[in-house]
Amino acid sequence: MDNQGRPSFDLPRYLSALPLFNDVAPQELARVAEGCTVRRLPRGQHVFRVGEPCEEFHVTVIGQVKLYALSPGGQEKVIEIIGPGGTFAEALMFTGRPYIINAQTVTEALVLSVGKAAVLAEIERDPRFSLRMLAGISRRLHGLVRDVEDYTLCSGAQRIIGYLLRDLEDGAARNGPLNVSLPVSKATIASRLSLTPEYFSRVLHELESAGLIEIDRRDIRILKPEALSQYRMQ
Repeated sequence: MDNQGRPSFDLPRYLSALPLFNDVAPQELARVAEGCTVRRLPRGQHVFRVGEPCEEFHVTVIGQVKLYALSPGGQEKVIEIIGPGGTFAEALMFTGRPYIINAQTVTEALVLSVGKAAVLAEIERDPRFSLRMLAGISRRLHGLVRDVEDYTLCSGAQRIIGYLLRDLEDGAARNGPLNVSLPVSKATIASRLSLTPEYFSRVLHELESAGLIEIDRRDIRILKPEALSQYRMQ
């Protein structure tokens, strides 16, 4: 990383691989890159906190970042876990308001921040850029609506099973074993699913007792994906 906070890798090339920028011309990417900074953050470091001014949006390059809120009593609720290539705070950046949630690394992470001024300049040059940003924001909104549906219509066990099978592609073989590695702690995932850590662990052990999964710390081997998808706890 150089003295200006830019990474040693090819930043315009990295930006071009993101859905938001994959149709942007090289000269435009070079301009956006000039408005970017990159931070290498240790585990537990905040990217931002509630109340701080929001003048940029962010991309997780390496690692995992959790977005979370705190109740008046200090209880943490994980809203989303942002993995490599994931973006966050795009919508809030346009409101002119401070951050309304917190973002904190849950692993060592490399976080790219794209300045608001650089984004607005590209929107002025090419309005299609704003449509790409709207598409990304819409995908996040769709995900949040799906979360609300899950919380209201699905049992806790169904949410856990859905999480374990989240990477199973449509049409993929569902009978062969599937390996899943939990990217963060079980407590963090439980909070993300609006469950207690105790309930999350209890369901995992029940699924293991039923012969559907094998647990080795954060590594879970799904022995029968199809059977797991149809499993109903007693």
